Amino acid sequence: MTDWAELLWWHTWWSFAPNGSVHDLIWQHGFNLVEGACWLVFAVLVVRRCCRFRKSMRLELSYAAAFVLFGISDFIQAYQLTSWLLIWKLFNLIVLLVLRHRTIRELYPESKVF
Repeated sequence: MTDWAELLWWHTWWSFAPNGSVHDLIWQHGFNLVEGACWLVFAVLVVRRCCRFRKSMRLELSYAAAFVLFGISDFIQAYQLTSWLLIWKLFNLIVLLVLRHRTIRELYPESKVF
């Protein structure tokens, strides 16, 4: 049973090594840093939209916070990918999709983009 628990929660799938291959530096480290920054930009855009239209502060700020948390998880993933982080990212992705659906349906039903 402890093997499953270790695999499910604590197993490290990848760790950043500064002296690693170019593939690791670009695709596993660099890509996650850029991706994390993109999620933070999305959070800023949601906050900007929230301040502009002022439709539902709580829903849109929750949506922005989910983007921030997803970005932070990508910054962590740039250095180490563990099982608990994968589970957290899956949970956060589900929350993001639910909040996106609610935001579009309740606040911006005429919008096709966001």
